[in-house]
Amino acid sequence: MAGRKSDFTLPTNTLDDLFSSQEERNEAKLSKIRDIPLSEIDDFPNHPFQVREDEDMFQLVESIKERGVITPATVRQKEDGRYELVSGHRRKKACELAGFETLRCEVVDLDRDEATILMVESNFQRSQILPSEKAYAYKMRLDAMKRQAGRPRKENGATVLPHLQGKKSRQIIAAESGESHEQVRKYIRLTKLVPELLEFVDEGKMKMRPAVEVSYLDEDCQRDLVDEIDLNDCTPSHAQAIRMRKFFEEGKLTTEAISAIMSEDKPNQREKIVLRGERVRSLIPKNVPLNQTEEYVCKALEHYNKFLRNRAERDSR
Repeated sequence: MAGRKSDFTLPTNTLDDLFSSQEERNEAKLSKIRDIPLSEIDDFPNHPFQVREDEDMFQLVESIKERGVITPATVRQKEDGRYELVSGHRRKKACELAGFETLRCEVVDLDRDEATILMVESNFQRSQILPSEKAYAYKMRLDAMKRQAGRPRKENGATVLPHLQGKKSRQIIAAESGESHEQVRKYIRLTKLVPELLEFVDEGKMKMRPAVEVSYLDEDCQRDLVDEIDLNDCTPSHAQAIRMRKFFEEGKLTTEAISAIMSEDKPNQREKIVLRGERVRSLIPKNVPLNQTEEYVCKALEHYNKFLRNRAERDSR
C-alpha cells in the first residue's frame, strides 16, 4: 500500500487546541472575560445601529439590575490601550442607565475589518432594523470585505463558507443575510441620500424604489427635493423619481423642474383632509361615544349640505 495517501486530515485548530483539555480551553476563554470600566470603552466608529431608549431598553435595564449582564459584550483592545465595543452597545447603554460603572466583556483579537464584519453580523440579530441601519451596515461590511479581498491570503483572517468561495462580496452578503443581491444593492444606494430623505424612508413616507432613484441626484438637487416634499406634503412616486433622475443625468434638473414634477397630481394620491381632534370633539355632544364620532360628523355634514342647498334655492327665487 506504499504511496497511498492517508484520508486522515488534521482539523484547522491550533496545536494548543489539539493538545489541551476542554476544561483548559474553557479557562482560556474565561481569562478573556473581564469587567471593564465603561469609561474605558469607546463605541464602534460610525456605528450604524441606533440605541433607542424605548420600552425594550427599560426592560433590559431592569434585567441587568436584577441579574447583571448575562451575555458578555465583545470588545477589542486598541493601540492606545482603550477598548472598542464590537457588539453590546445596548448592554453598555443599559449599564449606564442602571448606574453601573463596568461592563462584562469578552476581549477578542480582531483587526478593524474583522471587527466590522462581526459588528454587523451580531446586530442583525435584532428584531427591528431600520432601512438606514441596514443600508450603512451593508455598506460598512462590503467595504471591509473588499479591503480583506485585496490583502494577501496569509494576512486575511476572514473565513468564507465553502459554498460561497469565489463569490463577489455583495453576493456573499446577500447569501448570508437572506436577501437578494439586488436588494442589498438597493440598501447600499440609500447611503447616498441626504439625512432628511433617509429619514423619510425610515418613517415609511418614501418607498424604497423611488428612494433608490433619488439617490443618484447630487446633494443640491436632493435638498431642493426636500423643500418640495415639505411644501407639497408628499414624497415622489417611482415614476416621478425616474423622471428626476433622467433629467439630472441630462443636466436638465433645475429647482424649477423639481417643483414642476412634484406639483403634479399622482394617480394614487388623494387630497388629505386634516381635522384637529380637540376642535372636532368640542363640537360633538359628550353623550356621543368616541367610536361613533365619524358617523356623527358625516350626518352633520349631510344636514349642513341640505341646509346650503335649501338656502341656495330660496335665494334663486
